[in-house]
Amino acid sequence: MDNLNLYVLVTIIVLIVAYFLVFFLLKRLGKDPHNVLPHNIATRIKVPLIVLLLAIGIQAGLINQQLLINETTAALLKQLRSLMLIFTFTWFIIIALRISKNRFLKQFDVNTRDNLRARKFYTQFNIIERIAIFVVILFAIGISLLTFDGIKEIGVSLLTSAGIAGIILGLSAQKVIGAILAGIQIAISQPIRLDDVVIVEGEWGRVEEIKLTYVVINIWDKRRLVLPSTYFIEKPFQNWTRNSSDILGTVFIYTDYNFPIDELRKEFTRLLHSTDLWDKKVNVIQVTNVTEKTMEMRALMSASDSPTAWDLRVYIREHLVKFIQENYPESLPQSRVVIKENHPHRP
Repeated sequence: MDNLNLYVLVTIIVLIVAYFLVFFLLKRLGKDPHNVLPHNIATRIKVPLIVLLLAIGIQAGLINQQLLINETTAALLKQLRSLMLIFTFTWFIIIALRISKNRFLKQFDVNTRDNLRARKFYTQFNIIERIAIFVVILFAIGISLLTFDGIKEIGVSLLTSAGIAGIILGLSAQKVIGAILAGIQIAISQPIRLDDVVIVEGEWGRVEEIKLTYVVINIWDKRRLVLPSTYFIEKPFQNWTRNSSDILGTVFIYTDYNFPIDELRKEFTRLLHSTDLWDKKVNVIQVTNVTEKTMEMRALMSASDSPTAWDLRVYIREHLVKFIQENYPESLPQSRVVIKENHPHRP
């Protein structure tokens, strides 16, 4: 009995020492900036490491013939050990997938102005990561179920007794499966990417998150629009940064017919050259419409991205209106009423 107590005590001490030794080594490796492991690897791996060492301890107890364990208890311990090992290795695989993804994406910076290629890889790898984790967890659950005796009989009984409930569940799962497939299609074809500027449901915003089954749009006024992944496969929407981030901006000006258009063109060009918001590509003013009361002119300009284009449009609109007010106030839109005198008939 003394030997048994000594064996248990030594096993516990060895497991504790092994835990702190591995934790210390991982912490040291994480502090090294040249190492592939992230700085918080020790914290991230703490829980599966403890579970793994406990599984090793159970296995050590099962091997020792001196432990008086009956068959039922031994079977339960074997079952627990198997589940703990499955849990541990599943967690390790998920951590490895995330570390590999983050390591690869470090070479791309989405905060730069020309970030189209970076957003492409971020979108693909974020969705692929979620799909891979989903598959790994699904396999882990399947393997865990196979460790239980009689699982096939339980499965058959569940299938035969499901009836109408099973049919309803299958029909409802179609939407979930459709959303998952849509998420995979977005990762491959990429109609949208992270940080794309889009117009959806009449709202202007940026793609903030792309999950496996839904997409989050950050609206310009800080609201969040959450849409299913199928929306971007089945419905039309505007993507302003599909191939490049540069964009054209328009400003409409309405004046009277007597307004000198060439003077407005000169002022428009001067305003564009006076601001860094303009990317020096497009500079056009055209008369796009006339009515019985006003003349419509469209100022067309270009900017490097949609937020800059918005600021440029506001700047141009304000200063063109100010220019007309100060220099040609008589050319602002007017309503004319012509009064004809009705002279009495003279004999």
